[in-house]
Amino acid sequence: MEKRENRGIKDKSLSLLLSIILVFSILGVVVFSVARQISAEMSASAVSNLSESLDLIKCTIEAIMKKEAEYQKLMAQELVVIQDPEEFIRRYENNQSMAKISLILEGEEEGISNTGDRFSEAELDFSSGATVDGLPISKSYLNYMGTWAYTMKCPVVKDGREIGVLYIEYIYDSFDKSLPNGFYNGKAMLYIMDANSERLVLKPKGMGERSAGHVNLKDFYRANNILEEELLKEVSKSLKQGKNILFYHDIRGKSSLNYMWSVNGGMIYLIGFVPIEAIQQEGRTVNQNIFIVVFVMLVAFFLCCLLYYLNHRQQNLLRKEQEEEREIYNKQLAEALQAAQMANNSKTMFLSNMSHDIRTPMNAVLGFTILLARDAENPDKVREYTKKIMASGQHLLSLINDILDVSKIESGKVVLNIEEFTLNDLVSSVDAIIRPMSKVKDQHFQVEVTGVKHENLMGDVTRINQILINLLSNAVKYTPEKGNIWFRIIGLKQRSNQYEHLRIEVEDDGYGMTPQFLTTVFDAFTRAENSTTNKVQGTGLGMAITKNIVELMGGTIDVSSEVNKGTIFKVDLEFRIPEGQADKKFWENSGISRILAVDSDPEFCENIQTLMGDMGVWVDKAFSVKEAMDHIQTRQKDGDGYHVVLMDWDMPEIDGIRTAEKIRAIMPETAPIFLFTSHDIEGMDEVHSEENIGILAKPFFVSALKERIMELQEKNGEKGRTEAETDNSLEGLRFLAAEDNEINAEILEEILEMEGAAFEVVENGKMALERFKEAAPGEFDAILMDVQMPVMNGYEATKAIRAMEREDAGKIPIIAMTANAFAEDEKEALEAGMNVHVAKPIDIELLKKVIRQCVRN
Repeated sequence: MEKRENRGIKDKSLSLLLSIILVFSILGVVVFSVARQISAEMSASAVSNLSESLDLIKCTIEAIMKKEAEYQKLMAQELVVIQDPEEFIRRYENNQSMAKISLILEGEEEGISNTGDRFSEAELDFSSGATVDGLPISKSYLNYMGTWAYTMKCPVVKDGREIGVLYIEYIYDSFDKSLPNGFYNGKAMLYIMDANSERLVLKPKGMGERSAGHVNLKDFYRANNILEEELLKEVSKSLKQGKNILFYHDIRGKSSLNYMWSVNGGMIYLIGFVPIEAIQQEGRTVNQNIFIVVFVMLVAFFLCCLLYYLNHRQQNLLRKEQEEEREIYNKQLAEALQAAQMANNSKTMFLSNMSHDIRTPMNAVLGFTILLARDAENPDKVREYTKKIMASGQHLLSLINDILDVSKIESGKVVLNIEEFTLNDLVSSVDAIIRPMSKVKDQHFQVEVTGVKHENLMGDVTRINQILINLLSNAVKYTPEKGNIWFRIIGLKQRSNQYEHLRIEVEDDGYGMTPQFLTTVFDAFTRAENSTTNKVQGTGLGMAITKNIVELMGGTIDVSSEVNKGTIFKVDLEFRIPEGQADKKFWENSGISRILAVDSDPEFCENIQTLMGDMGVWVDKAFSVKEAMDHIQTRQKDGDGYHVVLMDWDMPEIDGIRTAEKIRAIMPETAPIFLFTSHDIEGMDEVHSEENIGILAKPFFVSALKERIMELQEKNGEKGRTEAETDNSLEGLRFLAAEDNEINAEILEEILEMEGAAFEVVENGKMALERFKEAAPGEFDAILMDVQMPVMNGYEATKAIRAMEREDAGKIPIIAMTANAFAEDEKEALEAGMNVHVAKPIDIELLKKVIRQCVRN
């Protein structure tokens, strides 16, 4: 009985064991099948991931090439409106993607390049018919730097007629920064191949190790033992048809997935391989874990179930990590594509930025030119408009110099040009640009200067102008019609006796800014965007430039704003005070030692008293017409009357012209009376008709008063030329001038003739050299030499003159007058033997000063 039970138990145990073995076998088969299926799915997913990655890289490269084509078209459009496109090409600075820019004009076989050498299309091969955004693209080639490159050409069309062709050479190395850094953890290999020559033109960084001999496709396949004829034929067929191809092949003993991926319709290809082990790495990890689970199941069923549960959870984690990794990788590619698009868009944005800065002073030039034509018969207004046109033109010239010297701005190597300037000239030049803009919008523009102890200062006046115009033009743009704008210059407590500490405030009651935008207002290419300001045009670059310039000058800039209430910018700067700036001699020679200032604003009168005190001139203050009359009568009785009276146009009791007439009745006819006004006050014509009564614009400046007194002296027949003008006179001098441009030559002749100088103009450097050889010693006092001339340029002519054996050949002053205005041009002129370099357009006073200095020496 027991034996039977034992046998039954054994049979049951055996059956249970067999059942367990059967269950575990079935489970093992199922697990094994699942493992194979998972491995296959992950392999297919990895292949799909590889295809997506290659498509993203392809799209990135095609986007870069399209943006290059768009920029080339834009540049071709710019060449149409440029007066001298060849000069523009010669001076164009290369960037990271463009290695060479060339231009061939219509009807010519050769053209010029910004590298300085001649250029011919015969050097390139456009026979492949490949295009980018409609522009033909050449076959790839090694350029003069030994780098693989390609060239796109774009017609330059003006009025429907092709006037030339623009060629730009791009290097493949520029793609490198826009591609992902790494490919399958460095185990994969990626090259960029030119389809026509089958040459490998780029191996991006982080895309596997480069093998020796990988020069072209044949070398690549030979080095990796891919030699099957059928396979090579299939590859060649796909290459000709511009199709993608994927195939498996062993590379260096490892099974790998090889690929050739078409870019830009088969112009170039992405070629390389990915080891299968890199693709199936996750699958092998899963299989190993499953085998561990099967092994553990043999130990205990429950433990196997537990381990299977843990393994299943681990599979989910691995799959999630893989998906997250794929999302990160795709995001990196998208960011790289966006960065490439932004880099190319910045070229177009830069041109738009400069358009804003150029149009601001140009508006003043055109506006005052119209006024000049209207008031041509009024000498005082002609003088005023001409001065403002000159100020705006000088600012426009400084902007053009900055645009041409783009590399200086991009690299941050802006150098300050420190020179002496007056606050009067600074305020006047800014006012000449901003006031017409504010008048268009019927805005009230107020200028205030208070607490300033020194009017003459040392600084970079061009950069200061740029700061003020950026701030003020923005205030005009972002203030509605009939709004208010305040421009203040406030003298702060000096930290040193050698420096004037100033605060510049620009305030408006315009749209204002949100707290969020205030945090980014000084970032490049940012603008406040809302329903009110969307209509305002702007580049968003001005505030970034302003902040950089302020910090370069050692100053600070702050801003506070409230939406719909306005904005105030505060700029703190320190300027060195030049030595010996007080021009006391003028006031002594003019017999002016006592002035009466009449204004209802005590602070304004005190400012006059402070500034004139440095000139050795005593200033009495009067805050009403009655008080002013009492002062004048008292001084007249004492026999010590006032030499000049300064008074506000709009006094509370009586208007300015009537008050001036009353004062004139009790003062000597020779004592000038000046009325302080804001701009555009009616009745100025009546003031100009009165004897020894003039106009002074607020705020008060010593230099402005001095100019008005000198104008009255000239009007009354007194000596109007200053000592400096006399010293700079060119009368009696004789010049030899070399200038090939007829208009420039005519301007130079008029200047010299106006100054009473004798001259002889020749057309090129060779003629200047021959004329100097024929001239007797001392016949010419100086030579004015243009640089870019036909036959022989100015540098060659100067060297030839200096090499002559004549005694005066090494001594005669040679002055370069050229549009080549950069520091390297000045250096080249001095190295050629010229004495000094003067940039065009010519500043007459600077030219006179330079000539007199050279002749004296």
